[in-house]
Amino acid sequence: MEQYELDAVQRITTRTAREYRDIEIAPITPIIGAEVSGVDLSKELTERQLDEVKTAFLDHQVLVFRDQDISVEDQKRLAAHFGELRPVNPPPKDADPYVLEIKTTAEAANVAGNGWHADGTADAEPSLGSMLYITQIPESGSGGDTLFANMYLAYDMLSPSMRSLLDGLTAVHDGALAFRGRKPPADYVVPVSEHPLVVRHPETDRKILYVNPAYTARIPQLSADESRALLDMLFAMVPNRPMLSCRVRWTPNTLVFWDNRCVQHHAVYDYYPLTRYGKRVAINGGPLKG
Repeated sequence: MEQYELDAVQRITTRTAREYRDIEIAPITPIIGAEVSGVDLSKELTERQLDEVKTAFLDHQVLVFRDQDISVEDQKRLAAHFGELRPVNPPPKDADPYVLEIKTTAEAANVAGNGWHADGTADAEPSLGSMLYITQIPESGSGGDTLFANMYLAYDMLSPSMRSLLDGLTAVHDGALAFRGRKPPADYVVPVSEHPLVVRHPETDRKILYVNPAYTARIPQLSADESRALLDMLFAMVPNRPMLSCRVRWTPNTLVFWDNRCVQHHAVYDYYPLTRYGKRVAINGGPLKG
């Protein structure tokens, strides 16, 4: 690695070296992700526990809570501590408007999220984050892992000259891209938004590389060929640099909470024709600023 890349990794690992008193934290990697223990999410967290969970969330971007026997109301209560709940789009029929069922049947040819992305970046104000609670894993007992990538580090590992170029650009995010030729649901309003190519996290003020292959269509300040070449290079960073990511192996009754502002994820579909089931609650975010 180049020296600036090594320096970026060192800064990340230094930030995550913190002591906690009311919860227990076990990092998944030095770069991203942590398992949290010492809390029962079926009960209201104490003020100190909640403060430490919020700190760990900013430090590690992905928090994993295992062996949690919780209801949908417990899940929504926890999410509400971080912001306003985000309605599902399109809204589910005759069901809770804030709960998205994550259901894979034995006949599914593919699953949502099977590719690197951040959720809903075509929205004018993408979500702050999501809490996914998986209760049923594939019958084999394995498969269906989710990968998460640290987009702070993706930006920091670029050369200083590349960072300087990207800081002045924007990107158009198009919700139609995620369907890849499939027809969107009739009641789905396809969003299209333009965001800075490099955004600042509203709580940490750190810079984030904000492009993903599921939604990012073009860079309007560049020619079509230049835009395609630059985006392809940036998209390739996450799959080509394993250091950026961690792998969460699901077990029954696991809740994972990730920061959608600075994390990409990939729901690996390697368990066909087996099944999986869970429920996701998302939290509203705010406008993105460079």
